[in-house]
Amino acid sequence: MTSPDKTQNGLEERQTALTGEDAPHYRGHRDRLRQRFLQGGPDALPDYELLELLLFLSIPQRDVKPLAKQLLARFGSLAALLSASPETLMSVDGVKMATAVALKTVQAAALRLAREEVIDRPVLGAWDKLLDYCRIALAHQDTERFHLLFLDNKNALIADEQQQKGTVNHTPVYPREVVKRALELNASAIIMVHNHPSGDPTPSRADIEMTRQVRDAAKAVGITLHDHLIIGRKGHSSLKAMGFF
Repeated sequence: MTSPDKTQNGLEERQTALTGEDAPHYRGHRDRLRQRFLQGGPDALPDYELLELLLFLSIPQRDVKPLAKQLLARFGSLAALLSASPETLMSVDGVKMATAVALKTVQAAALRLAREEVIDRPVLGAWDKLLDYCRIALAHQDTERFHLLFLDNKNALIADEQQQKGTVNHTPVYPREVVKRALELNASAIIMVHNHPSGDPTPSRADIEMTRQVRDAAKAVGITLHDHLIIGRKGHSSLKAMGFF
């Protein structure tokens, strides 16, 4: 079976032969970049070159280095870029549907890989992996989102569900609904997680009060609230570690 790269190179060679033009200047650059990636791994490339590799998949016949640098300048980081909505991505000149889908596919794959590290496993002994999963899912969201992680009696993660999606600075949370869902799943414990789109993970007074209300409601039916994590671009906060409940 002919590889996509060979097919693409063949098309470019035929196009060159027909037009009499020199080979596109970016073709050699693409080959060199692929070789550096294969030989040195992703750490051998800066973010804009790693992004170029992604853009090759959806933009086969154009120099994509300017677009890669433009996207990183617009969004600030590769993580923020991959977390942007398809509509936001396609608002950038040069980004069509195929490119937006390629970028969002990378984010989805990263999230699934991170989830595989924690699902059906005791999360209290793999806290760093749980935090990685939460950061990938929530750190760069532009609206506040509230997730519940449900654990069984061995503290293995059995479900991660988004309960609410709010505004840029507020998500309504109802303790009775949290407890009701935990009982439906036969969960023994809960970890609450939400993000602060501002980037600052410092808990607000409302965050602290809501956490205590959920703790008390869960405790009344024999369910443990292990923690409430707040995720931001600047890090995370654990209300349990901070002594707020």
